[in-house]
Amino acid sequence: MTALGDLIEIDDGTVLVLGQGLDFDHDQPDVANALVHRVGDTLVLVDTGVTTAFRAALREATGRVGHWSRALVLTTHGHPDHVGNNDLADELADERGVPVEHYVPAADLDQMRDPASYWTRSFERIAGVGPLPAPELAGSKVVSLFQPLRPFGATTRTYEQRPLERIRIGSLRCTGWTFADGAVRVLRTQGHCAGHVIVHLRDAGVLHLSDEGNGPCGAMADADQLKIQAALGAVALLFEEGAATVLTDGHTFAVRRGGEVVPYLDGLLEQATALQEAALGLTGEKGQVRPSAFTTRYAEAVAELGVGGANPNAAFTAMMAVNQLRELGLRPESGGVDAPWSRPVLQNPAPETPRPGSDARSGRDASPTDPGRRDR
Repeated sequence: MTALGDLIEIDDGTVLVLGQGLDFDHDQPDVANALVHRVGDTLVLVDTGVTTAFRAALREATGRVGHWSRALVLTTHGHPDHVGNNDLADELADERGVPVEHYVPAADLDQMRDPASYWTRSFERIAGVGPLPAPELAGSKVVSLFQPLRPFGATTRTYEQRPLERIRIGSLRCTGWTFADGAVRVLRTQGHCAGHVIVHLRDAGVLHLSDEGNGPCGAMADADQLKIQAALGAVALLFEEGAATVLTDGHTFAVRRGGEVVPYLDGLLEQATALQEAALGLTGEKGQVRPSAFTTRYAEAVAELGVGGANPNAAFTAMMAVNQLRELGLRPESGGVDAPWSRPVLQNPAPETPRPGSDARSGRDASPTDPGRRDR
């Protein structure tokens, strides 16, 4: 068993600080794992979790990795369980009098500035799907668990304020940003949510997947299933080639090494295909379902396959179900609560009728200076 704030030493200069799982019933927030790494004279923090207890564990870990005289804080994405202690960057700068940099993804700024609205929008998509609170109440309830929540500080900038770089690791070619003379690579994946990045620590051989491996179907409204699966495949390639040797992530509270990594990543991809196949079967021959009925059967399939992912609960399963319906090509037939979803009718567009006063050949509005206009 692990506990919040436990430290796992990866090597002399790298420590994984363990978070905890989400427990809505007992008002317990999930806390993402964080990495503390030293390269040369630079301390690198990958995510900062949330809660004062986790902050204390982070501080302890910064003393375990050796002497450092500058600090770099890297945020993998903007969800509250990853960003609550981001102001620690400023605190370190003030206490030690050292230069500090902190970077966050630009695509996640809105949700970091207004997390309640982000979560409310996510819950609005499952209104009427199950016995869940009103979206506004649910959004506020979720965010209230993550306190104190300080995602920004005086040192915060976006990655996108730096020039985008072409990065090559083994045979993998991608884009992102490098730090500490190339020893720290931030790679754009953007699957779990719109701004998501993963981090490669060259000298330690660590690839931090953060939340790209959270489950076989991304739950959030801004999740991209194809990008999640592409990221898992690309990371597996790095381990096959030996360009990375240690895998960490946001929520499984484990360090995976060497030969166990590729089978684990392959298993995540197998879960995605198995769940998609099960979901396809649930839509039936007519391809029309009500989200509430689909979600009930989908939850049973998730349980049977054992693919609930990180922090399984009714709300996240419903969010996954709605995303899965869209992945299968279904769309709501109306805006009503629990309106049926089905595949759009395939029909060719009707011939376009030119607007009065427009050129029928080009569709442009005719005017005295328009060469397509003919005076009569």
